[in-house]
Amino acid sequence: MCGSGNGAQITANKYKYVRAALCWNEEQARLAREHNDANVMSLPGRFISFEQAWQMVKIFLTTQFEGGRHERRVKKISQLLK
Repeated sequence: MCGSGNGAQITANKYKYVRAALCWNEEQARLAREHNDANVMSLPGRFISFEQAWQMVKIFLTTQFEGGRHERRVKKISQLLK
């Protein structure tokens, strides 16, 4: 978590196998996991309440990656597929 969430996301994504997603609402938190297999969530502390952040964390931690049509893209993002 940082002010806008952008700095934390950019920094985290510099590391191999990290897929950090900036999440502003519950739907983004769910889709980050379902469609992008995000394994780090960045939150904009200046723009969301503690209650919103806590709800997003719970959703992020309990949502599973869908796989299927999303797998090829995630492998490209992770540089596992040339």
